[in-house]
Amino acid sequence: MYTYDDNAHKDLFQEITIQLWKAYPKFRAESKFSTWMYRVALNTAITLYRKKKRGVQTLPWENFDFKISAEGYDSTLDDNLKLMYSAIKELNDIDKALVLLYLEDKPYTEISETLGISEVNARVKMNRVKTKLKKILNP
Repeated sequence: MYTYDDNAHKDLFQEITIQLWKAYPKFRAESKFSTWMYRVALNTAITLYRKKKRGVQTLPWENFDFKISAEGYDSTLDDNLKLMYSAIKELNDIDKALVLLYLEDKPYTEISETLGISEVNARVKMNRVKTKLKKILNP
């Protein structure tokens, strides 16, 4: 979600790996290792996303047509996914992370730990984001 092409994705993966390696000595086991790891990765992705946002603009993947030749192919699901991802991209970084964690079926306790907010705040923010997304998708 924070990269647009394969090379940028590989760079992000490498940077996340480096940041995890550097941050591991500071891991205090106050949460699950996977939650800590996800938080480091998310913070790294957001940091790189913000840096690149200030740099040279690239073409988003939505501008390219991907043609699949198959009988009975229905593009409705792909079109709906494109709409959903374009709506998510309009959100701020925290709301974007919140939605992506929610879509991964993470429990609110883990979402709140990952984002550094209370569980109640995560639920309230998610309800507000749902309303925002509905307005974006159905103007």
